[in-house]
Amino acid sequence: MGANTSSLTFQPDGPSPRPKMEDIPESCIALVLSYLDPPEIAKLARLNRAFRAASSADFIWVPKFPSNYNYILTKLPDQGLWDKDKKDIYAGLCRPNPFDGGTKEVWIDKRTGGVCLAISSKAMAITGIDDRRFQTVAYLHQIWWLEVDGDLEFQFPKGTYSLFFRLQLGKVGKRLGRRICNPENVHGWDLKPAQFQLTTQDGHHVVTRCILDNLGNWVNYHVGDFVVEDSNALTKIKFSLTQIDCTHTKGGLCVDSVLICPSSLGKELVSVNGEGCKKL
Repeated sequence: MGANTSSLTFQPDGPSPRPKMEDIPESCIALVLSYLDPPEIAKLARLNRAFRAASSADFIWVPKFPSNYNYILTKLPDQGLWDKDKKDIYAGLCRPNPFDGGTKEVWIDKRTGGVCLAISSKAMAITGIDDRRFQTVAYLHQIWWLEVDGDLEFQFPKGTYSLFFRLQLGKVGKRLGRRICNPENVHGWDLKPAQFQLTTQDGHHVVTRCILDNLGNWVNYHVGDFVVEDSNALTKIKFSLTQIDCTHTKGGLCVDSVLICPSSLGKELVSVNGEGCKKL
């Protein structure tokens, strides 16, 4: 009996119903949500109307944006995000957004708000290329001299970033609806290491050498890290992949893209261990 009476508030005309979650003021819900990560906010927004409405408060989302989000919006050819509320802008930026004629994509990590970029093979100068279609890959059939060069000028938030080349040995196709890899033209990559380089405008320089042995699998080869000190300045980066030993031919290499992301996220992408790559 005590448990029942403790959950009711007696009024002159009888007991009032027990308070429900919907009775919590929207401002209080929004304040609680502001302390959570975006994925947690999205889950709670599905509870009921009150939580869904509270999750749209701008003050929740503004602190979660990267410091350069206005700069990112100016880079996008589609300016439709400008007119949306902050929650929808955040959701829109979590999707890959193409810019620079579709040769690059930028997005933010939905959990941390970290800025990530992908630079397609179409935006790079590649020696001996057969195929330069973006959203497929650049495929090098057979070459003596491999040289892939690219650069980027972008405004990054302050922090440490990692750069990767996304490569695969073997041309991928489909047969009977299944993904297959044709290793027929893959040769020469096990004889000498490929060399990756990363250089920033402040003189930071990293060299990494790896034997490419990723037959049939996409691998993110970690080139190196760089540090951004000034989030208001443009960071200029140059990167390259070379294998210039002309004593033998090599072929069957797919070059997809270069990926740049915060180093905290990059640790999840490292596909080659320390013994496979030697940084000089």
